[in-house]
This record gives sequence, structure tokens and C-alpha cells, in this order.
Amino acid sequence: MDYRFTRRALLAALPVSLAAATVSTRRQKDLPRAGEFVRFADPVTENLVVRLTSLSSANLLPSPANRFVSERERFLVFSSDRTGAYAPFRLDLRNGTVHQLAETAKLDPRSLTMDEGERSLFLLDSGALKEAPLTNKGGSRTIAEDVTGFAMGRDATDLLLVRQGRLEDVNKNVVATDVTGTCLLRPGGKGCLIERGSRAGTEFWYAPMGDSERKLILLAQGRVSFPFWAPDGNSILFLREVPHGEATLSEIHEVLIDNVMEQPVSSTSQFAAFSPNRDASVFVGSSRSKAQPNIVLLLRSAKREMTLCEHHASDAAAVGPVFAPDSRRVYFESDREGKPALYSVNVELLVEPTQTG
Repeated sequence: MDYRFTRRALLAALPVSLAAATVSTRRQKDLPRAGEFVRFADPVTENLVVRLTSLSSANLLPSPANRFVSERERFLVFSSDRTGAYAPFRLDLRNGTVHQLAETAKLDPRSLTMDEGERSLFLLDSGALKEAPLTNKGGSRTIAEDVTGFAMGRDATDLLLVRQGRLEDVNKNVVATDVTGTCLLRPGGKGCLIERGSRAGTEFWYAPMGDSERKLILLAQGRVSFPFWAPDGNSILFLREVPHGEATLSEIHEVLIDNVMEQPVSSTSQFAAFSPNRDASVFVGSSRSKAQPNIVLLLRSAKREMTLCEHHASDAAAVGPVFAPDSRRVYFESDREGKPALYSVNVELLVEPTQTG
């Protein structure tokens, strides 16, 4: 059964007062233009979508699991080639102003992530892990060389580095080997989720820390992608491709760390990428469906979907939709208008706000 809802269908189900307020908001005059912002109504749902960056350059979001949308102020960090090569930028979400944060030679655009205090930006540039201030464009400092990946904790003292396939702590103690992709520090810093490649596809492993007799634990393998730690740090959420007759379905799964018990959370409308909100009560995904290339909300408890807007990206996995920390907005990337640009859509009438800070 198809549980997807458009905005029009949702309005019909809302209380009269809330529906009237929503319609009234939509009928207001267009807001004044701010910075590079361009507002338009989605042709499918009539939701107001905002293109946040100009089409004169390519603009990319960091990896969805990274911390790149501020909890304390209204800004996000992203990568852009507007200066000729990719460099890190800060976008003020109130007035649309864009500021370059550092000079880079060969930036990994998806590597950008902030520390917990939102004082510094960490990134990979020419094989080096660097730290740059978030306040304005300034000099960056090199933390480590020959780095291909890293897991960010509170700040520069709480880092794990991937060098030549080895996951190391700041004292160069080896935590795991054969790391080929994602590494995500467990909430509380008790361990790390790592990604390895194999003939079976992708493998997710848990690497405990602080135990001299630690042993890696295989959590999931096969056609799995986009892992996230659950808020309590006791499980991971991820996408799994599941054979279904001649077709392949995309499902959200969860696996518990303690007993390695994997279970499906919900089927999806062919999600190519997804992410949970702060309390993992709602998911947002980008569908790979050619007929319905949409950004979709999925309510975890009811397992029901609602279409937010179209993304029309050439690569649905690169759309990488994410929630703001307070769950009031969704941000995503799309090359629907030629070059990759950043977009946002308001969901505060559809999703319960989450606590920040």
C-alpha cells in the first residue's frame, strides 16, 4: 500500500486552525531576496523550496553524517569551486551571505565537519587533516599528514585518523586495520564504526576502544550504505538493498551493538540516501525512482511516507538530505538546474522539533 502524502493531502488531515495557518503562510507575498537565495514552489507538493547557492559555481554538502549545520547559530558549512577550486565556505542562513573559511589546494569536499563547540572546521586537503577557524577566513593549521579519513569527537584532542588503511588514535595507537571508507565515533567515544570492502560488498564493523583485549565486531555486510549512530549509541541505522523477486528494495535497518541483532525498521520508496533526525523518530531520504525523484519524509512509528519536494538529481545518492539539528528544516544537494547547488525546505509543521544544545 502506498502511504505517501503530498502537502495538499496533509493539509486535509490537519486541524482546521493549523491548515488555515499553513495556507495563509503560503499565500503571503514573496519574501525579499537574501544573498543568493531563490525561492520557488515545488511543482508536485507546492511546498516552498529555497535554493541557497548560485548556479554560477558548483556547491557541495559534506557527508550526511558529518556535523555541518550549526546548533547555536543559523549557518552551515559547505564546499564550493566559486574561487576556481573547491574551498570551504560558511553560509549565513539568515541573510544569505557567504564567507570563505580557508585557502585549500586539493580539498575533499565531503570531508568538512565542525567540532562540538562550533569553533573550528576540520577538513582533508591534499592528504592532510587541517583545522580552520569558523568565524572568518584565516590561516589553517595542519594536524596530521597522510590522512584519508577521520572520526570527529569533541575537538582536536578527540580524533581518530585513517592512515594507509589503519585507524589510529591521537597517540598513533592502531584501533583497526583495512579501513576503506566511513569511520564514525560512537556517542560517548567508547568505540568507532568503520567501513571495509569485501567480495560481498560493504562491511560495517564496530571497533571498541579503551580495552587492551578489544576485538572487532562485524555488524552488517552486503549492499549496505549510509550508516548512522542511533542517539543512544547502542545501535546503528543504515540502508540495506534487499532482493525482492526481480526487483531490489531499499530498506532502513538497525543492528544492536551488544548482540549484533539486525532488524528492519521500515521499507522505503527506493531511498538512495537517507538520514535520521536528532532523535531518530523521523527519516528523510532521496528516492532513486525515475518516475518520482523526490525528497521524502518517513515517520518511523507509523512507517508512512510523505513527499516534500522533487530533487531531480542525476545521482540520487549524492543528494544526501539531512535535518537541521532542531528538525525544522531539511537541507539537500541537487544538480537539477545544471550545477550542484544547495537547497532547503521547511518541515516545522510536519516534524516535531528536537532539542539542541
